[in-house]
Amino acid sequence: MEKALFAAGCFWGVEEYFRKIPGVEDTKVGYSGGITKNPTYETVCNDNTQHAEVLKIDFDEKTISYEELLNYFWECHDPTTLDRQGYDVGNQYRSAIFYFNDSQKQIAEKSKIKRQLEIDKDIVTEILKVEKFYLAESYHQCYIQKKNQ
Repeated sequence: MEKALFAAGCFWGVEEYFRKIPGVEDTKVGYSGGITKNPTYETVCNDNTQHAEVLKIDFDEKTISYEELLNYFWECHDPTTLDRQGYDVGNQYRSAIFYFNDSQKQIAEKSKIKRQLEIDKDIVTEILKVEKFYLAESYHQCYIQKKNQ
C-alpha cells in the first residue's frame, strides 16, 4: 500500500471526492505543513498553526498510480487561488502536495509543470516534504458520508 497527502481546500469535500476513486483503499483527514504540535480544528481554523487541512490517502498502486492521483488532485480544486477554495478563505485551505519520498517529489513537480501548460493562470500549489501528519478529530473523518446517512 502506498500513501499520498494532498491539501486542496476543506478536507471534508476533498475526502469525499477521493474516497470514491478505484484504488483508493483508505482516507484520513488531518493537518500538515504547520508549526504547532498536535493542532486542533479550532487552532487551525483560527490561522494560528500554519497547518493546511489535508487528506492522507492509502492507495493500491496496482490499481492507480501516484501520477493518476495527481490528475484527480488538479481536477478537484482550483490550484490558482492563494489560500482559498471557493467560499473557504485562509491559509489552511491552500493548495499543496506533500511528498513522502523523492520519487513522489519528482512526479509531483512534473505533474505541476504539465498542468501549468494546460491553464492560463499561475498555479500556486506548494510541493513540500511531509514533516508530520496530525489526524483530525474523529467527527471530521468521512464527515460528508456521515452527514448524508
